Amino acid sequence: MSFGFSVTHTEGAARRGTLTTPHGIVETPAFMPVGTRGAVKAVTHRDLEDLGAAIVLGNTYHLHLRPGDELIARAGGLHAFIGWPHAILTDSGGYQVFSLAAMRKVTEDAVEFRSHLDGALCVLSPEKAADIQARLGADIAMVLDECVGAAAQGHQAPEFGPAMERSARWAKRARTRFLQLRDDPASVPDVIVTNPGQAQFGIVQGGPDCLLRTESVERTREIGFEGYAIGGLSVGEPVNVMYDVVAHTAPLLPADQPRYLMGTGMPDDLVECVARGVDLFDCVLPTRNARNGQVLTSSGVLVIKNARYAEDRDPPDPGCRCYTCTHFSRAYLRHLFLVQEMSGKTLLSVHNLYFYLDLMCRIRDAICFGSFEKLRSEFHQTFSRRQCLM
Repeated sequence: MSFGFSVTHTEGAARRGTLTTPHGIVETPAFMPVGTRGAVKAVTHRDLEDLGAAIVLGNTYHLHLRPGDELIARAGGLHAFIGWPHAILTDSGGYQVFSLAAMRKVTEDAVEFRSHLDGALCVLSPEKAADIQARLGADIAMVLDECVGAAAQGHQAPEFGPAMERSARWAKRARTRFLQLRDDPASVPDVIVTNPGQAQFGIVQGGPDCLLRTESVERTREIGFEGYAIGGLSVGEPVNVMYDVVAHTAPLLPADQPRYLMGTGMPDDLVECVARGVDLFDCVLPTRNARNGQVLTSSGVLVIKNARYAEDRDPPDPGCRCYTCTHFSRAYLRHLFLVQEMSGKTLLSVHNLYFYLDLMCRIRDAICFGSFEKLRSEFHQTFSRRQCLM
């Protein structure tokens, strides 16, 4: 199958669509579980399939450092290497590199950084990020962009303009390299292209400044990509600022192409940003918080380690149909955490991922039936993001 996207239903700005990739169809809006190193922490691929996950996210930075993109290419690409037959999106590694702060140096040509594993000097350019992702062979590859972190957040921060401009220049270089790899792979003999049907997404930057966001959209659209991402959010800005930026940016992107909000994924963020026109999401929150004993339920957040659940025979979420909730009690799950049994983290991760994926399924159905605003209102009556901040 070749890459494609179509919108099938709308309600306001919310969109229901179908994303076609070389490794299967993804119904949107969709949430992508994060498999940083080729695995979603604490769960198996079988778990993910049982939960209905149609696409996962891999981390280019980590996979490049270990086990190495050339090794993965020799194994037939990331799908074959990890045994996942469905769609994969890989980020460019930009966020991880720029989060290294003191261990990296940015130039117009590339970013130099020290590996967090052994301190070795590494260089990542727009072209090299495209090469690495060509070897990995994900269905969707992201361009390398310059991320401005939380320390610079603020409407007057001077870093946003130069970072947006460099990201636009890097996006053009990344696209040129991507097209070379796709149309004339023999000209780059040292790169094994493992997925000829790979698509590439551009990334819109500009921090909280809507004028910069508008310019970034124009410059990124002029280059032309198969899809577009909104980057540089969920890095410390107030949630209302994030929502305003998404509401401003999403309508400026092509209506017939997918829109991806990078790294943003509180449950209420999913609902609110679908309402603003976003199609794809990813976040480590459901699995990370599960490993810390936090259960996301239809009536709020439950901290399983609390003493009040020591003899509670109810399932974590009585209304949930996931494997964890249909087989185990709060008391038993609390016991697993207190004695540090690995299965406790797995069972809660399964539940939290089900919570996210089921929420997206209900959102898709609601858009189809014209009842999304009703779902949105009811969700906010029971779920509080404050409880979810760990």
